[in-house]
Amino acid sequence: MRKVDFIITTDRSMMTNHRGKEFLGFMTTSPPIGMPENLWRWIAAPKVPVDEWGRPRQAPYGLRKIEAALQDAGFSAEVIDPDYVKKYITAAKAVLIGHHDYFALNSPSIEYWMLTGKEPLNRKSFLSFIETVAYYKRKYNPKLKIVVGGPAAWQWLYSPTYLEKFMVDTIVEGEADRVIVDLARAIAEGRKTPRYILVGPRDVPGLDEIPVIKGASVNGLIEIMRGCPRGCSFCSVTYKAIRYYPLSKIEAELKVNTSNGVKGGVLHSDDVPLYGARGVTPNVDALERLHRLVKRYYRDFTWSHAALATILYGEERFKLLSRLADLILDENQEYMGFQTGIETGSKRLARRIMPGKSAPYPPEDWPEVVVEAFKLLHEKLFIPAGTIILGLPGETPDDVVKTIELVEELRPYRSLIVPMFFVPLGSLRGEGWFKPIKMTIEHAELLREVMRHTAYWSKDIISRVYMKGIKYTPAKILLIRFISRVEKIAEAIKPEDILYHVENVTGRQAITMTA
Repeated sequence: MRKVDFIITTDRSMMTNHRGKEFLGFMTTSPPIGMPENLWRWIAAPKVPVDEWGRPRQAPYGLRKIEAALQDAGFSAEVIDPDYVKKYITAAKAVLIGHHDYFALNSPSIEYWMLTGKEPLNRKSFLSFIETVAYYKRKYNPKLKIVVGGPAAWQWLYSPTYLEKFMVDTIVEGEADRVIVDLARAIAEGRKTPRYILVGPRDVPGLDEIPVIKGASVNGLIEIMRGCPRGCSFCSVTYKAIRYYPLSKIEAELKVNTSNGVKGGVLHSDDVPLYGARGVTPNVDALERLHRLVKRYYRDFTWSHAALATILYGEERFKLLSRLADLILDENQEYMGFQTGIETGSKRLARRIMPGKSAPYPPEDWPEVVVEAFKLLHEKLFIPAGTIILGLPGETPDDVVKTIELVEELRPYRSLIVPMFFVPLGSLRGEGWFKPIKMTIEHAELLREVMRHTAYWSKDIISRVYMKGIKYTPAKILLIRFISRVEKIAEAIKPEDILYHVENVTGRQAITMTA
C-alpha cells in the first residue's frame, strides 16, 4: 500500500455526496424514522466512488482545503475514504479529521435526538469511525497523532471524556488554512504539539493564503467569500474577517470540479448576495459577473446561505433577485434553493440579539422583512430553508407566540422551516443550552406549526422540482411516503401531546453536556 504521512478524512455521514442532492444530507442528522437504518443510510449517505488507492472522487470542501494547503507546503497529504483509512494508519504520521457535527450537538441533530431519545445517524457513524481510528493507533501506531477540526471542533470541548477515550492529540478551532501547515511541520519533526489551537484574528489566512482545492468537492461546493457583517450574537461567523474571493480564484475551483465530472454545485458563503458588497448594500455588478461565470461551468447550482434582508433590500433598490433569476433559471434549472435564518418573530428579541440581521431595515421591522422576502422568493421560484431558534437567552412565552404567528403568515410561501434549540455560540457562548426540560406549551405549539408547514411544502417541492429523473425514483417514493406520514401526524397532533412526549423522552434518556 502507498504511504501517506497525513491522512485527511471523516466518517461516512460526511464522506458522501447524498446522491447529488444536498437536501438529503439532512437525513444524516436524524435517527432512522419509519424505515430500517440500512435503508436510511442508503438514501442519505451512499458511498462515493474511489480510485484504487481509496481516494474519493468527491470529498467535503473543508477537507479539500486542508489537503491543498498541505500539498502546497510540500507534505505527503491526501483525502482518504473512511473505508480505506486503516490501510494507511500503520505508516502515517497523523490522521486529520473534520466534521460539521461530531456528536450531534448542532441543529438539527440535537433536536431530533432530544425529541426522539435516539442517537442521530451522524453521531453513530462518527463514533464508530473514530473508535476504529483509535483502535489502530493503540495497537499498531502509538506515535500517530489524531487531529480534529472543522466547524464542529468546539464540540470536543464539551466532550472531554471522548478526548481521552479516542486519544485525540490536538483540536483546531477556526480557519485552519494557515495554522495546519505549522502543525504538520511540528508533527513531522517530532515536536510537541498543542492540545488546543484557537485561530484568532492574527492567524486568519489572507486571500493569498487560502489554497485552491486540488480535487473535486462534494456536490461541487465552492467558497466565494468568508465572513459576515451582520453581527448576530448567536453566530460564530461574526468573528471572521470579510474576504471576497476574486473571480480568478473562484474560476480555478470551478475548473477543478468540472474537470472531474461535476456538472452542478453550491456557492458557499454566509450570505451569497453580499458577495462584493459595500457593507450590507449588494454589489449588483459583482453578483452578475459571479453568476455568469458559474453558469459557464455549472449546469445548475444553489446557494448555501442568503440573508432575507439582503434579498429584500436588493430587490427594492436594484431589482437584484429578478436580475439574478434571469441569469440562473433556465432550461437546466427550474429553481434555486438555499438556507436562511428567520430565528424569531419577536421584534424585542430581534432588537436585542440580532439588530444587524434586518439592516438596512430597523430590527423592529424584522417580521415584515421575513414575510415580504418569503413572498418575493415564492414568486421567483427561490426556495428558502429557514431556521428558527427555540430558547434564545431572555426569551418569554410572548416571544414564542410572535414566532408562531410569523410561521402562520409564511404558510402560503414555498419553503422549509427548521426548528433549532439554542446552542451557545458566538458572543453567547457562555449562556446555557436549551434543553427539552425547559420546553413550554408555546414551544410545543411552535413545533407543531413548523412541522405542518414543512411537511406540506416538502411534499410539493419533492414532487414538482426536486429529485427529477428515473434514477431518483426509489428514493423519491420512499421520501414522499415518509413525508405523507409526517403530514398526517402534524395535522392530528396537539401541542400538549408534543409536550408530554418530550417530557417522557427526556425522563427516559437525559442528554447532558458538561463544559
